[in-house]
Amino acid sequence: MDIYQHFRQDEAPFIDQVLSWREEVTVRYQMKLVDFLHPREQKIFETIIGNDEDVKLGFFGGWEHAERKRALLVPFYENIEPDKFEVDLLQARFPQKFVSIEHRDVLGAFLSAGIQRKKLGDIVVRDDLIQILVSSDITSYLASNVTSIKQASVQFESIPVMARITSQDTWQTKVTTCASLRLDVLIKEMYNMSRQQATDVIKKGLVKVNFQTIEQTAFQLEEGDLLSIRGKGRSRIKEIQGRTKKDKIRLSFEKLL
Repeated sequence: MDIYQHFRQDEAPFIDQVLSWREEVTVRYQMKLVDFLHPREQKIFETIIGNDEDVKLGFFGGWEHAERKRALLVPFYENIEPDKFEVDLLQARFPQKFVSIEHRDVLGAFLSAGIQRKKLGDIVVRDDLIQILVSSDITSYLASNVTSIKQASVQFESIPVMARITSQDTWQTKVTTCASLRLDVLIKEMYNMSRQQATDVIKKGLVKVNFQTIEQTAFQLEEGDLLSIRGKGRSRIKEIQGRTKKDKIRLSFEKLL
C-alpha cells in the first residue's frame, strides 16, 4: 500500500522523515526525540505509526490541550515519561500598565533572536505574565538573547511545568454545509465573506493552513486542518459529518473568539 496517497503531496518530505525515524528506532533500538510539531504533523506521525507493535509514540506539550507538542518514538519495551521530552517552561513578566504584549509579539521576538519555530511550544500571555514551553537545549540561549519585547524589558527564567497558567482562548463550535472542501468555499462559510472576498485574501497571501501560506483557492481542506487569516483570526475543521439530502457536505468547525 502506498502510504503517500493518503496525504497531501507537499507533506511527502515530512512522511519521509517519519519513516526514517521509525527505521532508526527499530534498527538501533534507541529512542528518537522530535522537536515541536503542529497538530497536522502530529496527526500524520500518529497515522503512520498506527498500531506498530515494534514502537511506542507519545506527545507532550506541557498541558493536556497544548497545540504544539514534542514527539517521542521509543522501542516497544520502553516507557514514555514526561521527563524524557526534555522541555523547560519559561516565564517572564512585563509592565502591563505601560505596554500591551500579545502572542505574535512574543513569537516575533524569539524568531528575531534566531530561534527556530520548531524549538518553541505553546505561548500563553495572561495579564502581565508570559509563559512558553521550549526545548531544553535552547533555554540558556533564549534567556540571554531575548531580553526585550516591544521595548519592554523582560527576563525569562525556568519554572516548574506544573506552575503553568491556562490559556484563556475560547473556541466556539458551529455547524455549516458547503458545496465542497475548497479553501475559498470554506472561508466564505466560516468567516461570513463573499466568494470574491475569500478569493482576495487567499491571493494576497493572508491565509495559512496548518501554518503554511496557501495561495491556491482550490486547495482542499481536511478534518483537523487549522486556518488563520491575517486580521480575522483562527479556525479549525473539527469534524466532517457526511452529506445532506441535497448532497452538500455537513461539517463542524471551531472559531477562536
